[in-house]
Amino acid sequence: MMILSGDPPRSRILTLVLVVIILALAATPFLFPGAKAMNVAAKICVFAALVASYDLLLGYTGSVSFAHTMFYGIGSYAIAIALYGLGPNWAAVATGIVVGLPLAALLALAIGLFSLRVAAIFFAMITLAVASAFQVLASQLSWLTGGEDGRSFQLPELLRPGTVLIPKSLVGFEINGRILTFYLVFAISALMILALLRVVNSPFGRVLQAIRENRFRAEALGFRTVFHLTYANCIAALVAASAGILNALWLRYAGPDTSLSFSIMLDILLMVVIGGMGTIYGAIIGATIFILAQNYLQSLMGVASTAASEAGLPLLPGLLHPDRWLLWLGLLFIASVYFFPTGVVGRLRNPAGDKSAGSPH
Repeated sequence: MMILSGDPPRSRILTLVLVVIILALAATPFLFPGAKAMNVAAKICVFAALVASYDLLLGYTGSVSFAHTMFYGIGSYAIAIALYGLGPNWAAVATGIVVGLPLAALLALAIGLFSLRVAAIFFAMITLAVASAFQVLASQLSWLTGGEDGRSFQLPELLRPGTVLIPKSLVGFEINGRILTFYLVFAISALMILALLRVVNSPFGRVLQAIRENRFRAEALGFRTVFHLTYANCIAALVAASAGILNALWLRYAGPDTSLSFSIMLDILLMVVIGGMGTIYGAIIGATIFILAQNYLQSLMGVASTAASEAGLPLLPGLLHPDRWLLWLGLLFIASVYFFPTGVVGRLRNPAGDKSAGSPH
């Protein structure tokens, strides 16, 4: 279990669920033909890493940040601007990474040093203000960011859909640049999640949990709480910016709606709660459940509404109308919180329903 940093799922059901999700994601290009399935799978990979990085703050330190989408957007815009301005080449990709990641880390460092010395609510307010200002700035600097339209760009030739790496006649299916891009997103997201798992199971991670439980006691033991909280904020920002880079590479676009929207921040919070706070595995499950529901719940409701109508059942066709998918998504979320108060991972780790099951150990 070295790859899992000595922290296996510890539940056969949870292990099975995680294995099924990972294998399904890995086999998506071949098992589920069509652009939508690959888009959904790539989004799950990106958001699993993004949600895990946010859980490092919320679940392991108790810090509520509203600037996570800002770091995510910095990564997206950095790679988009570099590829748009320098052309579709690997030097532009390297430039976007070299500019985007340090910028995200420096902003996280500045925010942490400025606001983590005082009450947690001040940190939340500062992050909200900075994120809002950054979103306005990105919209106003249209000469750089494209404004409300965002920036579209081309990828290096190796990652383009038209680039055939292995022809269909050779192995029975075609491997092109689009599939290579998907596996790049899949592999890097997996590595980031494993790295975060290593962080939370290190002595540093244990200190973060001690700070979450009682900051004054941690300070009395001699731990520099501001340093640890700021360091965690920088790590989370780096992973969020990396997830933004992967998302922009997959979409070949970066804009306010896909990178900086406050609705993304709400989605991240919902995924953390659904999967379970204080557990990296919860990010994978929360992202999978939420994104699958977001993309397929409406279609499933349409089928159910049609079937209910043909069966002559009263009320159900209207209640299951596809236009009401957001209502049912909200009800599903409320039900998940009620039946799984510690998140899916917490419940699977302790079927008896112990409230402390979702806490890190």
